[in-house]
Amino acid sequence: MDGYVLNRADARDDGDDWAENYTELPGAPGISLIFESTSEAGVGPRLHLHPYAETFVIRRGSARFTIGNETLDAHAGQILVVPAETAHRFTTLPGGYEAIHIHSGDRFETTWLE
Repeated sequence: MDGYVLNRADARDDGDDWAENYTELPGAPGISLIFESTSEAGVGPRLHLHPYAETFVIRRGSARFTIGNETLDAHAGQILVVPAETAHRFTTLPGGYEAIHIHSGDRFETTWLE
């Protein structure tokens, strides 16, 4: 194979209730990824920022995001882009949440603000 395949650390082959972080990916694509899938409401990271942009591809459910001074309810089918050095957080809403978080750096660099 000329590419790379990454499998879930827990060896499951579904996308349910899954949180996985991938940094320093093979092939050096220059990004890091977080896969997140939960059926729980009220979970998410506290306020933080990164020195690079972060893109959220929401595949299922919804979450309340704070990005800078704005708060919005984002849902499946939306893509959110948080610019570099912009404070942000989210909390999942009832009905669950599944998203891919794309960090525009090959390893996570996070400054926690709360």
